[in-house]
Amino acid sequence: MVDFSKLIAHTKGHGGKYDPLIDHLRDVAEMARSFAEKFNNGALAFWLGIFHDFGKINPFFQSYLKAMEENRSHPKVPHAVWGAAFMYHYWWGVNRNDVWKEFTLPISGHHAGLDAQSQASQKFSQFIRENPSGLQSMGSALVELQKHVIHTTPSLKITGDTAREMRIRMLFSALVDADYLATEKHFEPEKTNGRAKWPNVSKLWEQFLNDQEEMLKKADKNPKKVNRIRKEVYFSCLKAAHEKPGVFKMTVPTGGGKTRSGLAFALKHAVQNKLHRIIVALPYTSIIDQTASEYRKILEKDFQCVLEHHSQIEVPDEKEEQDQKHLRYRLASENWDVPLIVTTTVQLFESLFANKPGRVRKIHNITKSVIILDEVQTFPPQLLKPTLAVLCELVDNYGVSLVLSTATQPAFDNTPYLKAFQNLEIKEIVPDYPRHFSALRRVNYHFRREPIDWPELAEEVKGYDQIMVVLNTRKDALDLIAAMQGTPYIYHLSTLLCGQHRKDKLNEIRTRLNNVDSVRLISTQVVEAGVDLDFPVVYRAAGPLDRIVQAAGRCNREWSDPNRLGEVIIFCPKEGGVPGGAYFVGKTEAEAMLQKPGAEKMLHQPDIFNEYFQRLFSDMSEKLDEKGIQELRQNMNYPKVSEKYRLISDDTVPVVVKYRDSMAFFSKWQENPNQSNWRRLQPYLVNIYRWQTEAFGDWLHPVSEGSLFLWTGRYDDIRGIATEALDPADLIVDD
Repeated sequence: MVDFSKLIAHTKGHGGKYDPLIDHLRDVAEMARSFAEKFNNGALAFWLGIFHDFGKINPFFQSYLKAMEENRSHPKVPHAVWGAAFMYHYWWGVNRNDVWKEFTLPISGHHAGLDAQSQASQKFSQFIRENPSGLQSMGSALVELQKHVIHTTPSLKITGDTAREMRIRMLFSALVDADYLATEKHFEPEKTNGRAKWPNVSKLWEQFLNDQEEMLKKADKNPKKVNRIRKEVYFSCLKAAHEKPGVFKMTVPTGGGKTRSGLAFALKHAVQNKLHRIIVALPYTSIIDQTASEYRKILEKDFQCVLEHHSQIEVPDEKEEQDQKHLRYRLASENWDVPLIVTTTVQLFESLFANKPGRVRKIHNITKSVIILDEVQTFPPQLLKPTLAVLCELVDNYGVSLVLSTATQPAFDNTPYLKAFQNLEIKEIVPDYPRHFSALRRVNYHFRREPIDWPELAEEVKGYDQIMVVLNTRKDALDLIAAMQGTPYIYHLSTLLCGQHRKDKLNEIRTRLNNVDSVRLISTQVVEAGVDLDFPVVYRAAGPLDRIVQAAGRCNREWSDPNRLGEVIIFCPKEGGVPGGAYFVGKTEAEAMLQKPGAEKMLHQPDIFNEYFQRLFSDMSEKLDEKGIQELRQNMNYPKVSEKYRLISDDTVPVVVKYRDSMAFFSKWQENPNQSNWRRLQPYLVNIYRWQTEAFGDWLHPVSEGSLFLWTGRYDDIRGIATEALDPADLIVDD
């Protein structure tokens, strides 16, 4: 029999060898409490911290640890199950209290991940039957803990529906992050000390105001209409920032200064309401490059404060291994402890629905933040119900302010098929947006009803010195490039180029545009939402209506000649492919609307998207929760929720490519796989589908147990990873 109470009584205060473990439990418990107090669950999180590693007091586990330190073989000894099983026994077996789920699921999953409640119940019941003496001694240990360590017993209200599922997920996040940070303190104390040095949002707001003052002075010297509109948008944001936390719309025409003014709203709103950080989520990695770069120019003059988070290293199931190398890999996962995060919608939402520790670790830091969802119209309709439900829970229960930012607002609050937002007041940050759209009409639309083949299209494109063509798939873009073989100044952008490569290409393209040099950009959808480009002519393959208008935002963006409008040609490729699902439905609806008389003029009216999205959601009304995720959440089936919620339908993995200084950063990360080295490596990563790792086996070298690869094949200056691979991040649809 393992007598835990005697072990604690013997070692605590007597120099016993388990003192460091008791200290670790206390450290984790205190940190977890501080994290969870932000959402009023501090006492419960403290208990989780105390019991998460309680099984390590077991002498058999101690001998296993010693063997690991001495590099000897030893049978694996589980520890998480002891604390979880005792909590199950204590709350359910003795007290018949259903709060056992809040205690046991985070404790048992803090290495391998959150279980389904039904499986957890069976597992603990069996463990208790097989280990009655151990559980009895843990009861005695609880008495000792309450004397020396635990001073409060948490009381909980049992909430219904999916709110409870989210609370357990947040508690899990607080526990895991506290455990990771305590481990980090052991291995890298110098990094732990550095974590406290991030500036707060008040400091960021002061820095922003200094930069904004300089920018406004420059804008006043250039009285272009677009600058006047941007100034009006900015002051509307400052006014709206005084509102209490809630849900906001930010409807701004393309080129209206949405990125900078949105940051102004978020920072001032955070200061006004004592919120802790800003999270900006965007659909394209190419926009992340640009947005993070702009924020750094504004804010990072005296200190670092911006985290640009593209990809996440997926740590395999830990299964409680304690070797140092494994723990160091674990510490490379992000916990979003910085004041300003620029990330992808994939990273944000898949983390909110995940069950693995490395992915969920960060989400407790979403509490009391401002989330800006940029280009919010890109949410896949088949996941809208669970996505909007989670957003409402963050607003209602975790002090989050939510900003829905786009020039093409979806009708989330005006459709009977989406109930989540219908009970919320949604405030418009820029009430005068219809006038802004009218004032910033900078293009003419032309819809060509007759299909065109690649050779014909290639000849037309050759006739322009400066033109951008946006295709529906990567294959279509490459087919058009092939048809233009021999044509000078051809550029291509897709997410099979690493972030640094895209950034370099975009800088080169912008320079040529500013110098009125030839540039013919053939691209996938990665350029059409938020990317700062200004072409006189844009061709856009027929697609969803919001995509067409977003692509038009790259045309005549700066309006340098007020007497000249840009030209946007909507065409139908004969051989072109179209992604399936919501993208195909959206294309069909858009083509039906474009067939109406005067259709080209209606594209200038922002409220047309109320009609378009209502039609789209109506067509897909039976598929707005296609995977049944809300029911799985109600049943607390965390593994299935994680499996089913995918903004990109197939799993992707990060691949390091050989571009510029990437191999130097890769070597540093291999030598010391910590957060800072991972951040430096991110601009040189490309995501590919996990199933492609087998197809491209000859060109991929696995680096970390299948969660990171090195690309050894050809990396082309135009195409990036030079294969016929699908592009998994052409937004959040399948090629």
